[in-house]
Amino acid sequence: MQRRRLGGSGISVTDICMGTMTFGTQCDEAEAFRIMDCAFDAGIDFYDAAELYPVPPSAEKFGLTEEIVGRWLKTKPRDAVIIATKVTGPGHGWFTPPVRYGRTALDRLQIIKAVEGSLKRLQTDYIDLYQTHWPDHFGRYEDTLDALTILIRQGKVRAIGCSNETCWGVMKSLWEAEKRNLCRYDTVQNNFSLINRRCESELAQVCRREQVSLLPYSPLGGGVLTGKYNNGFPEGARFTAYRNAGERQQKMSERFLNDRSRATVEQLIPIATDIGVSITALAIAWSRQHDFVASTIIGATSVKQLQESLAARDLILDDETISRIDAVDRQIPTPMTEDGLRRL
Repeated sequence: MQRRRLGGSGISVTDICMGTMTFGTQCDEAEAFRIMDCAFDAGIDFYDAAELYPVPPSAEKFGLTEEIVGRWLKTKPRDAVIIATKVTGPGHGWFTPPVRYGRTALDRLQIIKAVEGSLKRLQTDYIDLYQTHWPDHFGRYEDTLDALTILIRQGKVRAIGCSNETCWGVMKSLWEAEKRNLCRYDTVQNNFSLINRRCESELAQVCRREQVSLLPYSPLGGGVLTGKYNNGFPEGARFTAYRNAGERQQKMSERFLNDRSRATVEQLIPIATDIGVSITALAIAWSRQHDFVASTIIGATSVKQLQESLAARDLILDDETISRIDAVDRQIPTPMTEDGLRRL
């Protein structure tokens, strides 16, 4: 694995990050500890959480993932681990976040409350990377950045970032930070995979030119790029559980699992086979090979799943393989929105 900086900050991380969003639902605490120990022993030092985890989010399990990560963190030297977590933003019509009675505007009060809760659950006195989970486009970016700047100056947070943000939102935040002498976002954590390549266009240019690092989540397309959904809905898989978990979860599963994504997987499998790797390894290697990516976030509900993903840690795809992957994307293009952008 390589090490890369988070934006312009002084924080360097491994280019594979351990995601934790299923810890406490699909994965119990004992297995979560085994997964994180395996990742740590493999050299991964970057772990991503959120106050809202585990998924699907619920009032009953809110904060449980951070608690699990916090108890595991006490078994390791604190300075040997880079911890990222997130403050919940507005639900944007998908759902009402089950936190602070649904009050999740990204203002100073909510951000301070959120970070204090995360610090307590994580059992640490600082967070390495603190991110907004969803943008608050109806609020003032300067208010959000002012609160996050205070946390950096207090030493409770080392660097800040955003997640599920638009290109406009990233640039607006950078402009407000420069104009008002506030701390700037070093990272943006968005969905990016072989079945959703939208970040390669506008967002990639923002990242390259403004020294912001992309942290791709769901590089396996929610598990679709393992190929396990091409023959139905396997027992215990996330989208199998989501089928009857309410409208939000059904929409989430359809976002990843559809006729186009299945067709894409069918054409990628022979490419992986020809170079002697699994489609899982192919997808993760493709994600981490982009120059604007700092660390690709992998998730696992078992040590076996983690080990399958770790097969990509030293895999470099050659030009011929990249060309074959690009040909698949051209043959099965991503649907476009009315404004001419790739549909998420």
